[in-house]
Amino acid sequence: MEAGEVRYEVQGAQAHLTIDRPGARNALSPGVVQGLLEGLGRADEDPRVRVVVLTGAGEKVFCAGGDLGQLAGEAGFLATHEGRRAYGRLLGRFQDVRKPTVARVNGHALAGGLGLVLACDLAVAVEGAGFGTPEIDVGLFPMMMMALLQRHVGRKRALELVLTGERMTARDALALGLVNRVVPAAELDAQVGALADKLAGKSQAVLALGRRAFFTAEDMPLPAALEFLASQLSLNVLADDAAEGVTAFLEKRPPKWNDR
Repeated sequence: MEAGEVRYEVQGAQAHLTIDRPGARNALSPGVVQGLLEGLGRADEDPRVRVVVLTGAGEKVFCAGGDLGQLAGEAGFLATHEGRRAYGRLLGRFQDVRKPTVARVNGHALAGGLGLVLACDLAVAVEGAGFGTPEIDVGLFPMMMMALLQRHVGRKRALELVLTGERMTARDALALGLVNRVVPAAELDAQVGALADKLAGKSQAVLALGRRAFFTAEDMPLPAALEFLASQLSLNVLADDAAEGVTAFLEKRPPKWNDR
């Protein structure tokens, strides 16, 4: 395990990225954003890693969003603006990484922290976690993470969240589709581990192809999306693992993936 504002640890086929600023409620400092970008890059290039798990240190907060104490910046307006854009690059990097990502939501996920949850492919949250976009209460607006929120919930609900700043329970977040599962704290690691192991057991080549197709088609008009996805299916059926998967199904045996 490597220390810093973001800890990186490989456990079997899983790369664990841990935001390690519990004294600051795991807030998003420039160091955290850079550490997560670097961690995703390392996991993407490590052949041992098949799944990335993101979490926060401690038992109360996953990530409380941007660090308000560092809001102004000390490097001038344009440099500070570029620093803020790095968070947007981070959200995009979660989609660009070739391996599936799981958020282990060990506590409250607020503002930019909620954006990290939404950026992950799947999310498992503890019962007591709270979710929300409280920026409006300090005269700010959840600008960049709002792009992901718009893609997860309907227009009225998204506007209610960002305009009022009200918090949701984990069960509310589950009902809205912001997380996949809500579990007692004692079951969090087992549930995340089981989900990550299930993903690790799939063809990594097909997962990468499918994830890329999913995110690309998401913003296309329906006719264009259907045409694009037809082309991706043609690529898919030519993959070695597609042939292995079909053969294994017909022979009634588990597939042996070559990840190609």
